[in-house]
Amino acid sequence: MSQKASSSNLEKMAALKESAKINDYSILVTGATGFIGKKLTERLSKTGYKVTAMSRTLHQNSDNVKFVAADALELDTLSNAFKGVETAFYLLHSMEGSKKEWEQFADREKVQAQNFLKAAENAGVKRIIYLGGLVNESLELSKHMRSRHEVGKILASGTIPVTELRASVIVGAEGGSYAMLRYLVERLPLMVCPRWVKSTTQPIAVENVVDYLVGAMKNPSTAGKIFEIGGPDKMTYEQMMRLYSSIINRNLNIIQIPFLTPRLSSYWIDLVTPVKASLARPLVDSLVHDSYVKDKSVEEFVPVNLKHMTEAIKEAREEQVAFKPIEKTPEEKTSYKVNQKLLLISLCAMAIIGSTYYWMDDRTDVWEISWLFGSFIWYVAIIFAILFVRQKARLGYLIGGLLSWVTLAFWLFDNFYVVFQMSVIGAEPSIDVTLRNFIGAGIAGLAIFSSHNVFHKVRVYQARGESVKESAGAEVPSGARPVYNTDYS
Repeated sequence: MSQKASSSNLEKMAALKESAKINDYSILVTGATGFIGKKLTERLSKTGYKVTAMSRTLHQNSDNVKFVAADALELDTLSNAFKGVETAFYLLHSMEGSKKEWEQFADREKVQAQNFLKAAENAGVKRIIYLGGLVNESLELSKHMRSRHEVGKILASGTIPVTELRASVIVGAEGGSYAMLRYLVERLPLMVCPRWVKSTTQPIAVENVVDYLVGAMKNPSTAGKIFEIGGPDKMTYEQMMRLYSSIINRNLNIIQIPFLTPRLSSYWIDLVTPVKASLARPLVDSLVHDSYVKDKSVEEFVPVNLKHMTEAIKEAREEQVAFKPIEKTPEEKTSYKVNQKLLLISLCAMAIIGSTYYWMDDRTDVWEISWLFGSFIWYVAIIFAILFVRQKARLGYLIGGLLSWVTLAFWLFDNFYVVFQMSVIGAEPSIDVTLRNFIGAGIAGLAIFSSHNVFHKVRVYQARGESVKESAGAEVPSGARPVYNTDYS
């Protein structure tokens, strides 16, 4: 680009800076109901800017905010969103949906960026500001980080000046990384962690990310540049977890094992926390390598008073208190709470019924080593299931459901003689024990039913990419499209 053209662009940016509050809805925020987009839209509107807020579904307009419905995967829907827009914030990603859809997220993000650039150029947009990911480019990047960088290149390939901000872990109440941190610490007193928790990162508070986004918009000289942003603290993810545990006064014991791959870690996170595997996988991938700020040039263009992680976490915890539960929909016959209580009661009843083998059953088989060992494992599984169900973790529903199926089969096979006149598991039980087995089988069936309702249906809705409103009691920020499925209460 020639010096004359560069000077011309700077003049345009300066004029844009002066007129941003005058031109009606000349600022476009994509993903306006998402984690970052919602914060940015609120900040801009409260400081007097008129904002065009784009999301896939239409929302009610508010002071200084005009919502438009558009999907960057469908080019035809974007023309209305770009009417009168001079500055566009690109805050889109495509890491949602089923496993098959998630595996194709990089292709979808490429299409989104290409459509967005084409629509922006057609509408005469003067500037694009993009929030990407921070990582060492000399390393082999994960699929997620490659896609983030590719999006930045696509946006910069056009005629519109692009400012790219690259951030590592962003800490805020609605963020996926924070949700992983919060629920892993709160639900697991003993944590088995992979090696990636030792990678160094430079987390940043979500409010500071918004500071940088707004500051970049106000400073025209940031156009055409790439900046790395991060908070004042360099720390590993393990140190972040220990910091969180100290804030909530909870003991945290960590055991590091080498064979937990990012894929296995994402499945584990999916079962223990409300963060879906489709979101956990790219988040974990981005944590495998060190990601901290090496180029501090952003300080010259956008000075920001950065918050330390202790303050950022405390603010996130204060914000999450305001989360509201989604009520049971008319289509649901039973609520999440009812099914959860049924599962807890059923598991406790199964444990009590199982104990009768050692004071009601007069068969000597139950004192054999194999029976004693099996009983020990069974009770350990019940205890784990109850603990995780009380923590509202899907792992508890999974363990409870599988355990209930095994228990149902065991008690029915113990009564095998009733129909086939032969004993399968041990000696033929007495009539009292037979009745006990049938009652236990009924309780196990109830546990299967309730565990199915609190686990399987939620997973089906998530796999379809549907809103969590179908699962009663999902906790989400009021008025926002949830970035992750949070606590169930």
